[in-house]
Amino acid sequence: MELLTDINVRRTTQSKIAEVDFADLEFGKHISDHMLVCDYVRGEWKTPHIVPFGNLVANPSTLALHYGQTVFEGMKAFRMNDGRINVFRMEKHYKRFVRSLERMCMAVVPKEIFVEGITRLVQLDQAWIPEQQGNALYIRPVVFASEAKFGVKVAEEYRFIIFTGPVPALYADPIRVKVERDYIRAARGGTGYAKCGGNYGGAFLPTLQARQQGYDQVLWTDARENRFIEESGMMNVFFVINDTLVTPPLSDSILDGITRDSLLTIARDLAYKTEERPVSVEELKNAFATGAITEAFGAGTAAVVAPIGTIGIDGEDYALPAYTKMSISSRLKLKIDRLRSGREEDRFNWNYII
Repeated sequence: MELLTDINVRRTTQSKIAEVDFADLEFGKHISDHMLVCDYVRGEWKTPHIVPFGNLVANPSTLALHYGQTVFEGMKAFRMNDGRINVFRMEKHYKRFVRSLERMCMAVVPKEIFVEGITRLVQLDQAWIPEQQGNALYIRPVVFASEAKFGVKVAEEYRFIIFTGPVPALYADPIRVKVERDYIRAARGGTGYAKCGGNYGGAFLPTLQARQQGYDQVLWTDARENRFIEESGMMNVFFVINDTLVTPPLSDSILDGITRDSLLTIARDLAYKTEERPVSVEELKNAFATGAITEAFGAGTAAVVAPIGTIGIDGEDYALPAYTKMSISSRLKLKIDRLRSGREEDRFNWNYII
């Protein structure tokens, strides 16, 4: 594609790719050779630069360190069957990025800098894209308030960074989750729909406590009554109840997941019955008692689909049936994998080929 934005590039003189064992990747461990940096100063975004990945220098009074103006996205690039590179659902990721920035009162990154910055960066570090099926190059765009001033205020200066790193597929085996009745992830009117740092830091303590009790993650409930299921860990959540794929409806306390949207679209295309509606804890208990629930799984960029094997509710564990290739979650994951890799026609125009 013809680039509309000037991006200055300074290549590394010493690649670290030889340090990576692509046959045994660990999520988040390795970062590719380069990063994009672009600053917002005096009301405008400056020329982006791609430079060797390295540490940042920050003033201790940098506003993001004190008042939480930080927003990020999580995306993936894939090596397709024919050797081309696909950044999955670029457009929808950008729109969510904008919504998050607007909610946090931050300067919005122009679309051409976002799209072309990712394009140039992935092209430059394309050797880091894993070849193994299911693995990917994770892309992390992030904006933070870079202004150095310790008074409580909306920042007037921001830094936009994109870096990437090779990652494996996650959660191949079913996980154990616990319904969280005390702590909450987000409240109505808050920032739950935004990908801002505070949403994640606030979830660490209840998640740690759940892991100490033998679970992998928590099922968050609503802030008002702790009665309705909202998300699974940092993922959206799906249930198969009476042969219907059910997921909680979007709200300002639930993240508008790109994978969630993709799975719903594919499920409807495959003629599965779907419902976006509230799911109460009591409904889950009754569904287990009657055998109406046959699957539960998380959905997110990192894992795509994370099958749930056990749900802990009020001190009692409820087991789900074993997952097979015929499970709805398995079929949906296979479909999305085939679409992203080019093994199946992209009828939804989701693949951004570079």
